[in-house]
Amino acid sequence: MRKRVMTSVIYVLVWIVLCALKWLVPVWGGLGFDALFCAISVIGSLELLRAVKGVSYSQKVLTVAFCAVAVPLYVATQMSMGGGFIALAICFVVYAMALAAFNVFNYGACTLKGTAVSILTMIYCGVLSCVLSAVNHVENNSVAAVITLFLTTVFTDSGAFIFGSLFGKYAPRKLAPRVSPKKTLIGGLGGIIGGMLGGIAAYGLSVGLDALNGAINSDVIGTAISFSTGIPAIVVFMLAGLVISLFAQMGDLFESAVKRECDVKDTGKILPGHGGVLDRFDSMLFCGIIVLLAFWVVII
Repeated sequence: MRKRVMTSVIYVLVWIVLCALKWLVPVWGGLGFDALFCAISVIGSLELLRAVKGVSYSQKVLTVAFCAVAVPLYVATQMSMGGGFIALAICFVVYAMALAAFNVFNYGACTLKGTAVSILTMIYCGVLSCVLSAVNHVENNSVAAVITLFLTTVFTDSGAFIFGSLFGKYAPRKLAPRVSPKKTLIGGLGGIIGGMLGGIAAYGLSVGLDALNGAINSDVIGTAISFSTGIPAIVVFMLAGLVISLFAQMGDLFESAVKRECDVKDTGKILPGHGGVLDRFDSMLFCGIIVLLAFWVVII
């Protein structure tokens, strides 16, 4: 527990520093988050490929190579000319075809299972990390988007843990007993409540930063938030937090299923008390698409 708390404190401090850089340096400051997402992509792919057996060395190298270039390619294309996802899709197809070629010309060493696992890893670690970078680069309110991404996932995890610990013995029904025997339905409900509270907290922090930004320099565009609907702003963030929490918990359960399939407790040891990168960021990888859609469609 001591290691877990220390790692969490460092995690929060890093997040605060990256948020400050993004807020103070509107264009280039966000590259700090892109570096974090690239690290998640690369280290996550190494962890997943190490856990799953049956992937050849050449398949692993090609898969990790894609995960290493995916986020930088998306960011460079998006910032220079737009169409980052188009460049990412072309890159993905090229690497997938190379994996298929390995399966043909190195038949035996490169199996169909290895190819399937490699493609899954490219999507799970590489593509979903690019979605996180897309959240970081939404045209409007990108600071609010990143704040929402992090706070809702953290509040979801905390809410699930608190409710499960306090009320699990009174309502012990399991959420997904074959995948994660310790997770309960009451814990899942706590995660939903936590996600909604995280959405409210994200709205409050974003508005506070906007007010501070206006007080410092009235000519600088801050985190001002507008909406394409007539729904009150705080309600929009709360509902977004609800949906995000559902996907965050699904991401956590998916990672639990992978670990159970591979018969490992944690995907890695890089984060003391938490395990690997995928153990910490599995929820965020799944809910990034919801945050992106929310800031594309509703929060403008």
